[in-house]
Amino acid sequence: MFGIYPQLHFMDLSNNSFYGELASSWGRCTNLTTLLIAKNKITGSIPPEFGNLTLLHVLDLSSNNLSGEIPIELGNLIFMLKLDLHENLFHGGVPQVLGLLTKLLYLDLSINSLNGPLPGNLGYFQELYLLNFSYNNLSQKIPIQIGRLTQVCLLDLSHNSFRGEIPSEFGNLQNLEALNLSHNSLSGLIPKNIAQLPGLLKIDVSFNNLEGPVPYGKAFQNVTIQQLQGNRDLCGNITGLQPCGSLSEKPVRKKGHKLILLIVLPVLGAVLLSYVVAGVIISSARRKRCRRAKDGNVKDDDLFSRCIFDGKAMYREILEATEAFNSFFCIGEGGYGRVYRAELESKKIVAVKRLHHLSETADRKAFLNEVNALTEIKHRNIVKLYGFCSTAQHSILVYEYLERGSLAKIFHMDEEAKKLDWKKRVNIIKGVAHALSYMHHDCSPPVVHRDITSNNILLDCDYEAHVSDFGTAKLLKKDSANWSALAGTYGYVAPEFAYTMKVTEKCDVYSFGVLIMEVFKGKHPRDLIPCLQSSAPGDIELEDLLDQRLQYPAQKILEILTSIIRIARSCLHVDPQSRPTMHFISRSLSVATPFPGDLDK
Repeated sequence: MFGIYPQLHFMDLSNNSFYGELASSWGRCTNLTTLLIAKNKITGSIPPEFGNLTLLHVLDLSSNNLSGEIPIELGNLIFMLKLDLHENLFHGGVPQVLGLLTKLLYLDLSINSLNGPLPGNLGYFQELYLLNFSYNNLSQKIPIQIGRLTQVCLLDLSHNSFRGEIPSEFGNLQNLEALNLSHNSLSGLIPKNIAQLPGLLKIDVSFNNLEGPVPYGKAFQNVTIQQLQGNRDLCGNITGLQPCGSLSEKPVRKKGHKLILLIVLPVLGAVLLSYVVAGVIISSARRKRCRRAKDGNVKDDDLFSRCIFDGKAMYREILEATEAFNSFFCIGEGGYGRVYRAELESKKIVAVKRLHHLSETADRKAFLNEVNALTEIKHRNIVKLYGFCSTAQHSILVYEYLERGSLAKIFHMDEEAKKLDWKKRVNIIKGVAHALSYMHHDCSPPVVHRDITSNNILLDCDYEAHVSDFGTAKLLKKDSANWSALAGTYGYVAPEFAYTMKVTEKCDVYSFGVLIMEVFKGKHPRDLIPCLQSSAPGDIELEDLLDQRLQYPAQKILEILTSIIRIARSCLHVDPQSRPTMHFISRSLSVATPFPGDLDK
């Protein structure tokens, strides 16, 4: 037996060769929030005592040899966000009590031997991103209540025995990106409203008893015969499918069209997109320059105009200033490239980010992300992009130069860190909060940074904070589910990324909470994060949260720091829906902290 640890919060025993049965004594670790025992050789059933783990957010027992029925006691776990029991030997019905887990974001019970109907109360999962019941023996009709899952992105009910028609209520799933209903006994027509779903990129209805024409719409534009085959009475203008006698719908685009696009896009896509982005920047720059000329405020050393309208000269000047990007001038390095200090002929100093290999897809995307994001947003606490250039040899972004460098670098130097007194640290936190609030709530579409870390917070000579490095930034689109591959820096990434790729503003909020504690601690808070998430406010000594290199704060400053720590705790909430918005945080910080001069009193 592993033992009983009542204060245990997180346990990961996955990817081992453990065998035997789950002990009922796990139910006495009542502070557990995450329990991961996937990919082992565990047998037996889930002990009903697991229902005592009422604080559990993530339970992953997938890829084992567990059997028996899913215990109804799991219905007690009302704070559950992810439940993954796929690839086991569970039998019996899907318990109705699972419908009580209304906070679920991820539910995977696939590859088991579950039978009977699917409970209708699963439609109460208003925040669910993924629902997978594939490869079971589920039967009867698909509940129309599934159409209430308005946030679901991946819905897989394939390889079961569902019968009846596809519910027309599926047309309400506006965030749906992938739908798999294959290998069932579904009949009737494919609802036309499914074809019009804005986010649906992949649909598979093969091997059913469907009939009638394939509806025209986005979801079926690139459909293949493999995704439709096995339906004897289905027809449409698709290679390999029988044509309809009198098809009123517009013809579906053939697969060959997709192949042509796939050939052309790799060649032209990046070039066209670069021209579009450059056009936006040039047009914006011209408008700004005309306004300045009209107002009599044009400056000869306006680097933005020089970079756009005299790009070749600027490029040559940067090459000369950095001696063709000699490492001597390198002031930092990130995942996508190096940053160099360049002093131009005008004596103006700029920071130049040179990307590694723009020919690689990820780097090209990072380059375009950063250009696109920074040409749309202008804020005193966001680093200024002066211009960009992409040639066969180099792809560079030219920024304002911020004298003191990154916050992370300062924290690694004791003497420099001591200069960051409590007043400066509070103002750094406020500056980053104002920038993120602007990005999330004042930009259209909203911009999520996705990599808020101390490495990406730069300080000017007055210790004013500037958010930088938008290589992983994402513009949130209202008509998209905004799923994405994992991005960010370990230790700052929101925990929901362990089970979903959904990008929301709350990802930045979590990272900001980590950053607050790092600013106060003078280093990454690491093991303190779980304590801040689960402990009562009085359980942690304030002294343990503060940088020991600074003098312990006076009472007035201490009160301010305490109020900001409360904000940080709310940012670190495991449930993203329970985190505040950056607009609320920004306003709260303005109320909780006095004007900078008052901190000196």
